Amino acid sequence: MVRVVCPAKLNLYLSVSPPQENGYHLIHSEFQAISLMDLLEIELSDGPRTTITCDWPGLPAENTMTKALGRMQELIDIPPLRIHLAKRIPSEAGLGGGSSDAAGIIRGVLTLLRTELPWQQDFAMAASIGADVPFFLHGGRAIVSGIGTEIEPLPDAATRHFLVVKPNVGVSTHHAYRRLDESRGNFRWKPHDTGNDFELIAPDECRFALAALKENGATIARLTGSGSAVFGEFPSESDANGAVPILANYGETFVCRSLTRAESLSTVQ
Repeated sequence: MVRVVCPAKLNLYLSVSPPQENGYHLIHSEFQAISLMDLLEIELSDGPRTTITCDWPGLPAENTMTKALGRMQELIDIPPLRIHLAKRIPSEAGLGGGSSDAAGIIRGVLTLLRTELPWQQDFAMAASIGADVPFFLHGGRAIVSGIGTEIEPLPDAATRHFLVVKPNVGVSTHHAYRRLDESRGNFRWKPHDTGNDFELIAPDECRFALAALKENGATIARLTGSGSAVFGEFPSESDANGAVPILANYGETFVCRSLTRAESLSTVQ
């Protein structure tokens, strides 16, 4: 059996362009893997086909993990597997849970089968599954640009402490991009490294949580991805924990820390 950690990510900032001629948006962002994570267990099965179980009842039959397995089957032979996902990262939150799970499947299956793919092939496969998946093959922290598949890994930095709040509302990434385009009209994009452009159209629940984070000791408070999760950075873990009783009124709370690259790519066989 292989156990694979699948960490969430935060966008420490996120700059989004207007849609390009091909319909895609360009981004400029710093991603940071954090200690809020899903856990995958992957082992060989004595049954006739691969099965996936999950402790979260909302997992659809077709998901990023089945998509990753399908892409891998095009490149290597994969015997029947038993896969279990312990789900902790909220969905429709901008935390990258589905993409991280897909990357975890790639890493875990290759480890279990004791095989490798050429990096270029591995990266192209990841990008075909979802724009955030390549980052989770790098882990740690990185500057992410282009359509989300241009990764510039950054060295590990000192541990940072965060309080993540997931309001009781989900955000569809597709709809968020559409609303952002409608709200800004024609504008000239200049990549920036402050704030998150999606805060322009974030639901009120997110705005209220951001304000509460700032009022209760967060040194910075931002939306992550297209939302709906928000996060605040605190001087210490105890400071983040101290804000939980108040921020719990705004949604589900998670006290987290930044992960090193090695921590975010951990697999145990």
